[in-house]
Parts: sequence; structure tokens; C-alpha cells
Amino acid sequence: MSKKKFIDKHYQNIEQVKIHYDIERRLADSLKVASKEDRSHLYTSVYNELYQTLPNNSISLRKKKPQALAWVVAQRMQLIKPFLRSELTFLELGPGDCSLTIEVAKYVKKSYAVDVTKEFKDELKFPSNFELVISDGSSIPLSNSSVDVVYSHQVMEHLHPDDAVEQLAEIMRVLVPGGIYVCITPNRLSGPHDISWHFDSVATGLHLKEYTVTELYDLFCAVNFSKINYYKSYKTHHISIPLSRATQVFLKGIEALVSLFPYPMRRDIAGLPLLFRGMTIIGTK
Repeated sequence: MSKKKFIDKHYQNIEQVKIHYDIERRLADSLKVASKEDRSHLYTSVYNELYQTLPNNSISLRKKKPQALAWVVAQRMQLIKPFLRSELTFLELGPGDCSLTIEVAKYVKKSYAVDVTKEFKDELKFPSNFELVISDGSSIPLSNSSVDVVYSHQVMEHLHPDDAVEQLAEIMRVLVPGGIYVCITPNRLSGPHDISWHFDSVATGLHLKEYTVTELYDLFCAVNFSKINYYKSYKTHHISIPLSRATQVFLKGIEALVSLFPYPMRRDIAGLPLLFRGMTIIGTK
């Protein structure tokens, strides 16, 4: 999205964007310097403040446009619906307005939404097989081996880097043997992808760390996923690329080459559809 389109869609001028940026920088800095103990409480207060302070946040804007919300849900269902069955349990991390988790509930036995805040959710009507669970940002307060499919979209980058491995370990704990985690997160090489892209060459807002494919692969290996696949999607088509130490040598070389280009050329090259605009990594327990 160009800077002009962003301003037209969310704000009237760049001064309003700067206000948003300053708020995110302040909140992000508070998380970056906080201790592990403090972060367990801070995620909730940070995102409550963000949503209450910024009326033009993406969740509020989508709620005002039902057609846009329906399109987002349909796009995400294209990827995850093949993994769903009526006897399975599904969990979404960072569900936002819960629209996707509620839609998934139609196709599974149980659908959990795990978030750090209840903002936007009190007025929703949930189906009987849906449950909202409040988390401290990294832990998942569910039983061992109780979930078949875990899904997150634009969540990993919002975690403090020290909490990312812990959350992955928690995902492994709650997954059944053979269960999968579908992780969608922006690629650092085509970023930054938060509000700071108007002002900085690396993410400095509430994207506390944006990753590359290589970095995510290493994190998934650290918690012992048995299989790791890199999914590339184009419209309704999905290609699954098995990741291994061998394929990582190739991908790492491409990422290293792209990273040599000056910003913003690096961002434009990496943002091409078949390169590193975003990442979908699917890990199997």
C-alpha cells in the first residue's frame, strides 16, 4: 500500500499518521525494555491502550465495513479450510475481532480464540462451540495435546523476541501428535510492515521483531517440529515447499542477496509476490 493510499484509508494527513507512530513507538519501547514478569501483564494493557487511543485501528475500520471483513475471512479460509474437519479442535492466536474463529466454528468440534485483550469482543455473539481465552501474551492456558490446528495471522512479529520461542513451545505442548501450526507473519526483508514504514527502514512500532524465512525455520526447529513447510500462495493456489537444512542453504542465500540492496529497493524486490512479501510457515508436531 502506498503512503498516499494509507493516508486516504486511515487518516486525513501525515500529521495524524505521526501521532499513530508516536503512540506505537512509546508502547513498543515499554515492551522492549520490560522484564519477562512485567511483560506477562503489559501485553494486555498495551493493546487495550492502543485500541482505545486509536479509533482508526484496522479492527475498528473492518468492523465498519462488513463487505471488507467478509473478504478478509474468505481469503483466510481458503488456506486453512483444507486442514479442518468436524472432529477437530481449532485455536487462533491473536484473533482480533474473532470473525475468523467464529467462521471456523462452523466446521470443527471446538474453536478457541486466544488473545491478550477482550477489546471489541464483549458485544459479540459467540457460537456454543466457541471459547475466548485470555493469555499473558506467550502462554496458552489450555491442556496438553488438546488442539489439532493452531493458526495465527500477524501475531509472531508482535511478540518480544524472548517470548517467541516460549509461545512456540506452548503451541507444541497444546498440539496433539501430528497437529499443525499455521503461522503467517510478514517478512522483514519487505518491511517494515507496521506504522513505522512511513519513517524508518526497520520496524520500530508494535512489530517488535520481523523475521526472515531462515530465522523462523530456526525457531520452529528449536521447539522440535517434526516437519516444517513454507507455503506460497497466489490467489487460490498454494504451493508447499518442505524446509530442511538443505533447502535453507538455498533460501538463506537468496535472503542474503536481497538484503544487500539498499532500502527501499530491498523492500520493493522482496515484496514481489513470489519472493518475501509475507511468510506462511506450517509446522507439524
